[in-house]
Amino acid sequence: MRTKSIEQSLKDTDEPEYRLKKSLTALDLTVFGIGVVIGAGIFTLTGRAAGTMAGPSIVLSFVLSGLCCAFAALCYAEFASTVPVSGSAYTFSYASLGELIAWIIGWDLMLELLVGAGTVAQGWSQYAELLIHQLGGDGFSEHIGPFHWLAALLVFGLCVLITVGIKESLRVNMALVALKIFIVLFVIIAGLFFIQAANYSPFIPPSQPGEQVAGLTQPLIQALLGMQPSAFGVFGIFSGAALVFFAYIGFDVVATTAEEARNPQRDLPIGIIASLIICTILYCAVCLVITGMVRYDKIDPDAALAQAFETVGKGWMATIISAGAVAGLMTVVLTLLTGASRVVFAMSRDHLLPPRLSALHPSFKTPYRVIAIIGVVGILIAGFVPEDWLAEMVNIGTLTAFILVSIGVVVLRRTRPDLPRAFRVPGVPAVPIVSALICFYLTINLSIETWIRFVVWMAVGFLVYFGYSRTRSRLATGADLHSAPEAVDQERS
Repeated sequence: MRTKSIEQSLKDTDEPEYRLKKSLTALDLTVFGIGVVIGAGIFTLTGRAAGTMAGPSIVLSFVLSGLCCAFAALCYAEFASTVPVSGSAYTFSYASLGELIAWIIGWDLMLELLVGAGTVAQGWSQYAELLIHQLGGDGFSEHIGPFHWLAALLVFGLCVLITVGIKESLRVNMALVALKIFIVLFVIIAGLFFIQAANYSPFIPPSQPGEQVAGLTQPLIQALLGMQPSAFGVFGIFSGAALVFFAYIGFDVVATTAEEARNPQRDLPIGIIASLIICTILYCAVCLVITGMVRYDKIDPDAALAQAFETVGKGWMATIISAGAVAGLMTVVLTLLTGASRVVFAMSRDHLLPPRLSALHPSFKTPYRVIAIIGVVGILIAGFVPEDWLAEMVNIGTLTAFILVSIGVVVLRRTRPDLPRAFRVPGVPAVPIVSALICFYLTINLSIETWIRFVVWMAVGFLVYFGYSRTRSRLATGADLHSAPEAVDQERS
């Protein structure tokens, strides 16, 4: 339960060998957030959630998920403005809840960001294949056997880009985000002309026998209420919210770049909250348009937006949407890989992972060794892991991190009331507690198989922590940034 002082965390950022370049503005951070938030969720999960869980009421699922994220975003904004250091929730929890909890969150964030990058890369490859077919490449396939070669190629190319530098990556990101927002607005405005009011009826489809919700809520609801939860109906809205929560993952990634913001106390809260508000409005509008254009039980679960326009005979519009999805999903993978590299960089700098990983490139000033390892793992995930495993695994890792960050705000308010806070969560402790409870409820709406995989992932994490990290962390050895743990051990002996 040992904690790393905030003063020490801030001091580490001033060391020349580990100092990241401060170049990001509030606009950069907002675009960074939008770049990752608007992506796989709206392009790939909308159809699946509407068609199998919630119907037109999927818009309510997005509102519920957005509300959950809004509470968590307030907590992230307070922490990011108070502890503007790379690592996001990992760094925050190290200062408030202790090393073991920080490790758990760091391990969770690796799950969220790396698996998230793999999920979106696979979604990108599907839209890329669809676009190539629409342009006449009928024999093209993004598979070589079970291997998604296009997804793997994307991860490799973007790792090269983020090695060159964060500002250079964001220039590419800015252009692609502008294109992506144009496509989303195009879907909303063009789709309005094809809405049929009859498709909204019933707005909340009745529960269907045999279509059961797969989450842990099944046994709980059955035991407490004597009811069997089903897909569609009210339970379908909550199940849809647990799934489309993936669509909001990204605003927290803004916090991983805290160390590279010019004015983190002001710009980080703006970037986190503004990106979340903009994306929620766009999501709800797209959901209403898509479910109004196509009856919910006829929506394509893989490419809902493009297929909706093909259904109304506007194939050229579908081609534009596919092109926008290819560009838009690329920004999501870029941002997730950037976030993953910054989390591992922070953990390595604390010696919870081998300290050599945190070395910066002499010219680019980026953690190139971390990026190389993340690239290899990301390629394997994007290339081989089944897609239906990935989205829910990202969600459970992220929700766990949100729960611990929300608790951390309350703890840090009590243990360090003296800290200057540029942004303060209103209604403490009520708001952070509500945030934690909502996040927990969403986790129990995820499938039992997802929980089993999560437990296995956490078991591996505990083995790494107790087998390596606990005795080698800088708090355990007293090492400074320039000392290897092994050297400190030899000196003590």
